[in-house]
Amino acid sequence: MLLIKAGGGRDINWDGIARDISYLISREKVVLVHGASYYRDNLASRLSIPIKTVVSPSGITSVYTDQQLLEVFLMAYAGLVNKKVVARLQKEGVRAVGLSGVDGGLWQAKAKKEIMAREGDRVILLKDNLTGRVEEINTELINLLVENNYLPVICSPAISFEKEIVNTDNDWAIAIMAEKLKIRKLVVLFENPGLLENPDDESTLVPRVEKEKIEDYLAFARGRMKKKILGAKRAMEGGVDVIYWADGRIENPILNALEGKGTVIS
Repeated sequence: MLLIKAGGGRDINWDGIARDISYLISREKVVLVHGASYYRDNLASRLSIPIKTVVSPSGITSVYTDQQLLEVFLMAYAGLVNKKVVARLQKEGVRAVGLSGVDGGLWQAKAKKEIMAREGDRVILLKDNLTGRVEEINTELINLLVENNYLPVICSPAISFEKEIVNTDNDWAIAIMAEKLKIRKLVVLFENPGLLENPDDESTLVPRVEKEKIEDYLAFARGRMKKKILGAKRAMEGGVDVIYWADGRIENPILNALEGKGTVIS
């Protein structure tokens, strides 16, 4: 089984992704996870709802999620983008089924209602944060779909063990999915050629990373890339053999990734 995660940037080539999946799904089972961050931010701006980014004491950036932003999150991820992706895949003949992590208890998360965040030189406690970390996966539902030749198209949010909807980190969620589903290959597409030594210079691609050394790259990673590195480390610990980080903007993004035209972690 191949697990693919496509980022939520504006320039992700969904036409190319749909064509690649149409080709691959006749050869192996596929599960797709997608983001929608660009569309979430755009929708929040149109609704005049502020997005607050917080930085943990360890330097990890995340979005502080209150009830108002969670509603925007649901509209963008589970609504607008998920259904557009499903429709685009169906145009290629793929039997795509759109699900959020809430549906069927697909992604079950431990809620983190209080988080520590940096504010200038201080570390403060933020309460009423509607986020959580995925710990359990409804593998029965995923296997039911793939064994009947459907493609699960999955997105945030998740559902907490207390049955509340929570925002969650996709990179961590796919690591847990890979472990629970015993997946050995993971493709992650975003708006860069792969892991860059200099985040401002796309020519500084790191073509190969030894899995034992993945955490070393936290030193120069910025923004969301830190979470991708931590997610990759967790995926490897859970049994993944190889992770392909590659450019989601190009033609045939998945096939190029599988050919090693990006960063290969193994």
